[in-house]
Amino acid sequence: MAQAQDTPSVADLEAQEQRLVFRTFTHDDAWALGSLLVELGRERQAPIAVDIHRAGQQLFHAALPGSTPDNDAWIARKRRVVERYGSASYLVGSRFRAKGTTFEDSSRLDPDRYAAHGGSFPITVEGVGVIGSVTVSGLPQIEDHRLVVEALERFLG
Repeated sequence: MAQAQDTPSVADLEAQEQRLVFRTFTHDDAWALGSLLVELGRERQAPIAVDIHRAGQQLFHAALPGSTPDNDAWIARKRRVVERYGSASYLVGSRFRAKGTTFEDSSRLDPDRYAAHGGSFPITVEGVGVIGSVTVSGLPQIEDHRLVVEALERFLG
């Protein structure tokens, strides 16, 4: 695995997705996972917004002090990337960078609607596939991504 200060490789990011899979995902799971992210954000005084969607329905949303309406716009743009590609928003952006280009230059998608920046992670259920996403916005993109992964590791651990 990459060191905390390193940028994770595409393989590292793909391994996270393979590892962080749910057996089931209920409304109660969304509340518990969202609450864990809020708790982590408060501990770190992070100015984040947190969102969990499943099958087109928002199951959880919270905005901590210092977050703004812009964070909700970023959440929507990052979540659309997960919905379209079935992969973490940071992984999608990393795949474009690994090819020597950018998501904005090569995806042919409207950057006002899609952002392949870190912070949105697929909610994958064993035997089903991607059913939703958990998204954080408010920190630098790698930190948004790492916060979501940390919460998923704790929740699934």
